[in-house]
Amino acid sequence: MSLVRTLAGLAGAVIAGGLLAVPAQADTAPQDVQPYIIDGREVDSAPWAARLFVDDQETCTASIIAPEWVLTAEHCVADAADGNGLSFNIGDVDQTKGEHASAIPGEVHVHDTADIALVKIDHAVQTSYAPLGDPGAVNVGDTVQTYGWGATCTDKPEIECQAPILKVADVNVTAVNGECTDYRGGQAVCASRGDGIPAGGDSGGPMFAGDVQVGVASTSDRATSTAYVNITEYRDWISGLAGV
Repeated sequence: MSLVRTLAGLAGAVIAGGLLAVPAQADTAPQDVQPYIIDGREVDSAPWAARLFVDDQETCTASIIAPEWVLTAEHCVADAADGNGLSFNIGDVDQTKGEHASAIPGEVHVHDTADIALVKIDHAVQTSYAPLGDPGAVNVGDTVQTYGWGATCTDKPEIECQAPILKVADVNVTAVNGECTDYRGGQAVCASRGDGIPAGGDSGGPMFAGDVQVGVASTSDRATSTAYVNITEYRDWISGLAGV
């Protein structure tokens, strides 16, 4: 899953949360940190999980938060901003399974200042949706869970070693809002490595504090630190579109 790079692998580097950062979706360039940075463990069940594809290429992670709405990172949909070619497999930990849904053209909504996006899909999916946390649901010192299908290595192109089964890693919250920002300068939750860390392909994936989603993967250095959009600060925007 992925602060030195966005969890999506954009071309440039930016400063986010005080660290050199780049988005965390699938990246095709080898990284210069030690292998097996995600570690963590495989997930048995995640009915809210959504694997994001652009032109049938696995790209990012996401979560379904309402029957027709998927939440992910803005940088994950930048190459399919009109919705064409954007699709998801929803509800299964195996990225090749689950219910397939496509974005409705013209229904990809990105926040003005934060690295989050909402995508309306072409039919309602009946599953257990990710419940969203309210402000105060995540705090410094918490151990939280990060989920994604991202890279599990840095010694070859990330597209070759993305996890086929959804993985989860514990990370430790080091900052909430304030100087902690996402890829686009939005309010974020910053965390340090626990038993794993996000990398390329984990972009857009959820951070859970207890039973509620509190973050969306934005950046990671793929070794020690990561930043997630603090979605509890953007509940009004999310509710205005998705009704949750």
